[in-house]
Amino acid sequence: MVLNVIWSAFILLALAAALAQAVWLGHTDIFAAMVKALFDAAKSGFEISLGLTGVMALWLGLMKIGERAGLVALAARALAPLFARLFPGVPRDHPALGNITLNMAANMLGLDNAATPLGLKAMRELQTLNPSADTASDAQILFLVINTASITLFPVTIFAYRAQMGAADPTDVFIPLLLTSYLGTLSALALTGAIQRLKLLDPVVLAYLAGLSALVLGSAWWFAHLPAAQMQAQSSLLSNAVLLAMIGALLLAALYKRVNVYDSFIDGAKEGFQVAVGIIPYLIAMLAAIALLRASGALDLLMGGLKQLVAAGGWDTRWVDALPTGVMKSLSGSGARAMMLDTLKTQGADSFAGRLVSILQGSSETTFYVLAVYFGAVNIRNTRYAAACGVFADVMGFVAAVWVAYLFFG
Repeated sequence: MVLNVIWSAFILLALAAALAQAVWLGHTDIFAAMVKALFDAAKSGFEISLGLTGVMALWLGLMKIGERAGLVALAARALAPLFARLFPGVPRDHPALGNITLNMAANMLGLDNAATPLGLKAMRELQTLNPSADTASDAQILFLVINTASITLFPVTIFAYRAQMGAADPTDVFIPLLLTSYLGTLSALALTGAIQRLKLLDPVVLAYLAGLSALVLGSAWWFAHLPAAQMQAQSSLLSNAVLLAMIGALLLAALYKRVNVYDSFIDGAKEGFQVAVGIIPYLIAMLAAIALLRASGALDLLMGGLKQLVAAGGWDTRWVDALPTGVMKSLSGSGARAMMLDTLKTQGADSFAGRLVSILQGSSETTFYVLAVYFGAVNIRNTRYAAACGVFADVMGFVAAVWVAYLFFG
């Protein structure tokens, strides 16, 4: 419903802006420009999705090897003590905890297609403990809020989009993205934990958070003390080294377990192909609407007015170009993706705005989409404070993304 309203509003606003320019300013050539932009967007959407197919097939093929080697289950066991304390109403041996940890592990590894079915299964398991069938429980709310702002360790899809758009180094946003998702997740956990009166100072919880904070903040401290050029170079080196090390670990673990790595890779690659092809209609729909909005001049007019307000306050205005992606990120994953790609195309993947939208897109899930899908799967009508906590995490994530972008890319 939300996406239907947004998509229709974009097109109608573009048509109204074009009609106003044609009638009052005499810019009748704007209609031809809009039609051209419409067809160019359709072609661009298909080409982007087609280029993404290979990367998705490669990555999901490797992840299938890791799944059959037991590494995903191992990650679940490693996170189980933490989630057992964050969800005190869930018995320690309840199957919901295993599905929650698998979902979080999949999110951290950037496996959206694997995370969603695991998340839905976890939600159904949590529903069996819910005393009110149509009202979200505390455990369900915390699970979804953390899910929407989950830390992403390997945002390979973002790297693929940036490579597709001509970035000199598609992985240079790796550390900034990690920092942003960390800060967003911490904010979401703190607010929801305070509302639910969770014992976040429990030694086990603090131990996990301390380890995570040491990794993330230690990386931030190290990179913050480097010159800009050296900072970007080492960030790229670290991300590429981690990705290659992970691939090696997947293969070694699978060979040790006598897993047929080739057949496993092919099975996963087939899933990756289906995922990439499946996004084509959604991507074309949103890119077409945004293209009309831009060609009509409505988007530039809106962004120009906002930049003037920001400049009047004495602030730098470069972050304003990423605001449409930031707002859309709460509402629609496909819409935010299209906004990001539009910015990468019009301003360049290596521009400040291009890097900022990449950080925003890869650092969290789509709040209202996740709430609609997950709660809808178990017929929850009263979501209580879930949306408010999710939006709070989105706002904090946007602020963190802007701060980190200026820190790394100045």
